[in-house]
Amino acid sequence: MYDTHEWIGGMHWGWWVFLIACTLILVYLFSRWSSPEARGRRETSPMEILRRRYATGEISSEDYAERKAHLERDLS
Repeated sequence: MYDTHEWIGGMHWGWWVFLIACTLILVYLFSRWSSPEARGRRETSPMEILRRRYATGEISSEDYAERKAHLERDLS
């Protein structure tokens, strides 16, 4: 009645290809949507964080100079 070469697990092979393709597309779209670049965010460097903290008054000038020198030494 049915040709067993065309059926895999009760489904025609074309449906398996379709389902796998849809799954791969969904995984790709989700990974793109969940990435920081897709949400408009970028990685913030430690120096940028230090500058922002100094600009908002969270740290003193002495702390800023000390931490900046430490970061510059580590980044070199």
